[in-house]
Amino acid sequence: MRSRSALVVSIAVVGALSLSACGSRGEKKAGDDAAGTTVTIGVDAPLTGPLSALGLGIQHSVELAAKVANDNKEVPGVTFKVKALDDKKSPQEGQQNATALVADKSVLGVVGPLNSGVAQSMQQVFEAANLVEISPANTSPTLTQGEKFDTEKKRPFKTYFRTATTDAIQGPFAAQYAFTDLGKKKAYLIDDKKTYGVGLVGAFQKEFTKLGGAIAGSDHIDENNLDFSAVVTKAKSAGADIIYYGGEYPQSGPLTDQLKKAGVTIPVFGGDGMYDPEYINKANKNANGDLATSVGAPVESLDSAKKFVADYTAAKFADPYAAYGGYSYDAAWAIIQGVKAVTSANAGKLPTDARAKVVEAVGKVEFSGVTGTVGFDEYGDAINKQLTVYVVKDGAWTVAKSGTYKG
Repeated sequence: MRSRSALVVSIAVVGALSLSACGSRGEKKAGDDAAGTTVTIGVDAPLTGPLSALGLGIQHSVELAAKVANDNKEVPGVTFKVKALDDKKSPQEGQQNATALVADKSVLGVVGPLNSGVAQSMQQVFEAANLVEISPANTSPTLTQGEKFDTEKKRPFKTYFRTATTDAIQGPFAAQYAFTDLGKKKAYLIDDKKTYGVGLVGAFQKEFTKLGGAIAGSDHIDENNLDFSAVVTKAKSAGADIIYYGGEYPQSGPLTDQLKKAGVTIPVFGGDGMYDPEYINKANKNANGDLATSVGAPVESLDSAKKFVADYTAAKFADPYAAYGGYSYDAAWAIIQGVKAVTSANAGKLPTDARAKVVEAVGKVEFSGVTGTVGFDEYGDAINKQLTVYVVKDGAWTVAKSGTYKG
């Protein structure tokens, strides 16, 4: 399964094979009566490679949403299927996948991608096609609020939404926890030179210094070179009492391992890209005391997520839902609700401009989802701003604090 670069999963309700008197005729075009219509939800995520643990959780959670919608006949006459494409965490692959999904006329919405840098390469493709895209994981503020989001918020793409909160909130939330809750006053900053990592570190630094903290120094890593000896040497001599890292677990795990083996005993703190069991594994049991923020509250702690967790377990997927499963399910459900609103307003039919209508409908949805109240503000950002700090204790991530950023 993990070696396939494109995976199409069809999940149909009982009897969906009888789409028409001629079942082999195929899917109906937009504008036909919704009865017997198949609507595809696209997925773009890293389904192979070092981030596949997150990407496959995204894929399976969308598949589960489609199955629930079909089983419950959520949109009368419409059967949902899922078409998942592997972007290998590459912006170029992501752009190619976006083009392929646009070309499939049955696709009325896309969930993904995981990486903010990949999203940058896809947004214009979806915008030109009026195809809604909802990321469960992107956190770069520029994706929804423009390059000048600090001083002049301006939504660049009307088709882009997300169920995750942004680094403009996640970075400061981490800084407040480090400075106020942990009493840390001197931070050393490291990033992976990518959109997500650089943005996260910048947001942390701004809030940390505003609170009165000092920056002991900063450095960058090359994600393709796991020998971090030069960075470790600088960090060790910086005199910091905490390291803040912007990047993902395939690099931060080995970095932590090398730091601890060199005698750097201060905690490493990162964002949601670090929050995964693989971080602990790659740190070779040297991660105790390290911290990470992640979007929302722990899914397992939410009453609203109990059915999702039970249904996901019952489905026996080969991979866990991981950090973004609940947000992926909610993203898919927002698309499903958008399709439902469009067909309901058009006498049970999909209009010829179904994609544009779904974009408009998604912007207005609000429902109680797996992760809490799901809806979007004027920029396409999630209205749910909750975050959680996790700490590694006895070789596992445990909750340290949940709350919302108070600027």
